Amino acid sequence: MHFINLRARPNVQNRLKHYREANGWSQGELARRLGVSRQTINAVETDKYDPSLPLALRMARLFGVGVPELFIDHWEPEA
Repeated sequence: MHFINLRARPNVQNRLKHYREANGWSQGELARRLGVSRQTINAVETDKYDPSLPLALRMARLFGVGVPELFIDHWEPEA
């Protein structure tokens, strides 16, 4: 699995933990449902890494939300 370092994108608000806990799932349960490791879920939730686009799409579909609701990007282009 390929990740992008979030330190280069500090304006992204990650809401994965919020949605996971709202469903009453552990990191392990979410990982099982998505077909990834618990460590992957932990890395995404702790803002160490962004998920790949296919994984972000699966996460959003699982929670019934759009990717922009799961990962809110507050970046603004420079004028």
